[in-house]
Amino acid sequence: MTSPVSFTPTIDPTKGVDLTAEAARFVLDTEASSVPDRVGDLARASILDGLGLALSGSVAESGEIVHDYLAATGVTGSGETTVIGTGLRAAPRFAAFANGVAIHADDYDDTQLAVAEDRVYGLLTHPTAPVLPSALAVSEQLGLSGADMLMAYLVGVDLECKIAEAISPRHYQHGFHATATCGTFGSAAAASRLRGLTVEQTQRALSIAGSQSAGLRENFGTMTKPFHAGRSSESGVVATDFARAGWSASPEILEAPRGFFQAAGGGYDEGAIRGTLGSPWTFDSPGVSIKPHPSGSLTHPGMTEMLRLIHAHDIRMEDVVRVRVGTNHNMPNALIHHRPVNELQAKFSMEFCMAILLLERRAGLNEFTDEVVLRPDVQEALGKVEFGVHPEAEADGYAKMTTIIDIELTDGRTVSGRAAFGKGSPADPMDYSEVAAKFHECAEFASWDRGRAQAIVDMVADIQSVADVRDLTALLQR
Repeated sequence: MTSPVSFTPTIDPTKGVDLTAEAARFVLDTEASSVPDRVGDLARASILDGLGLALSGSVAESGEIVHDYLAATGVTGSGETTVIGTGLRAAPRFAAFANGVAIHADDYDDTQLAVAEDRVYGLLTHPTAPVLPSALAVSEQLGLSGADMLMAYLVGVDLECKIAEAISPRHYQHGFHATATCGTFGSAAAASRLRGLTVEQTQRALSIAGSQSAGLRENFGTMTKPFHAGRSSESGVVATDFARAGWSASPEILEAPRGFFQAAGGGYDEGAIRGTLGSPWTFDSPGVSIKPHPSGSLTHPGMTEMLRLIHAHDIRMEDVVRVRVGTNHNMPNALIHHRPVNELQAKFSMEFCMAILLLERRAGLNEFTDEVVLRPDVQEALGKVEFGVHPEAEADGYAKMTTIIDIELTDGRTVSGRAAFGKGSPADPMDYSEVAAKFHECAEFASWDRGRAQAIVDMVADIQSVADVRDLTALLQR
């Protein structure tokens, strides 16, 4: 008979004392006057981006399934909050779920950037998808102001991102989807602030959220990936419901030896979260990237550079013999679909992203459809693209998304380029007018009235002056 295996926690129980309490105080006590103008500007751009994606995501196949499910279960009968892009109304938890799924449905939403050497740049969270639906739903339910919603969104995003930055990178590398796991805390933070919870109640809300935290990367390229975002947003709302009702939970869910950081990551970097909440704001440093294409963010440096090469050299697909794309080894670990057969797989296919740019010279919502992916010319073009690890990109480290492209042409030339960052990243940001153009693309995709769409653009630009968020959600209903 073998002896039982002993287990010693790798976290020092004296480490991180009162970390969850510190997070709760940040969530509740942060004043709007402490937010730099630049951070507010960046947050408004990401909010507009998220609302546009909720519109386009509402007409995705996943959106239709979610709406049918909510209607069939009877939760949309007398709801208080808006399911964006529809005439449905539901309780805040269900609206948050539906809108979180919609924002992430096309994998077109913003991305938290990592800069620590042991973190993989671009592979942390999609910050807006879990937090905005929670903040919007609770604000609408309570008739709160745009300024209230903006601050709840800001503290939720910052806590979510700092948790994702702090947890051991094995959390993501071993299969957890940080948008799902860390996003739950961001959603709970936003809802806790809006509902006026105490510090102790907020600690319990974060703890309840931690016990709902889940999501596996194996489901990338399927509808379950956006399901993660919806559930994380819903779970945060549910957590505050129960905390406010007196539900008991541990007050130290982040730092405890059996808490989130240890159980889900095997450890964490206390210095990445202790004293860093709102200092600096994640929107300011290292920044949040807004996507110019509805595909995994790791494809974007290569797509930005490929578009540049196409236009600079007037390259057509018929001129191409072969395209070689090289990155560090962590990027193929996420871009796993080399011969995609549907739109969801195409979002995680460097081969498709290169091929569609060569064929169409653009890659927007209309290019990422099952019909386009299955076109014979697209399937043939996939065979011309080789994607793997390049030693120079590997040597550049994981704090960049270095992508090296070599295009062999039929005339014997090889055209080459490289990029570490893509359009929309802090290194090459999209301004509000560019985000507004993307918003209009999403609204048009959802057959939304152009005038109403522009009214949303204008309202979000001055969201802190909106007296009642219901004025905004009214524009988002069919």
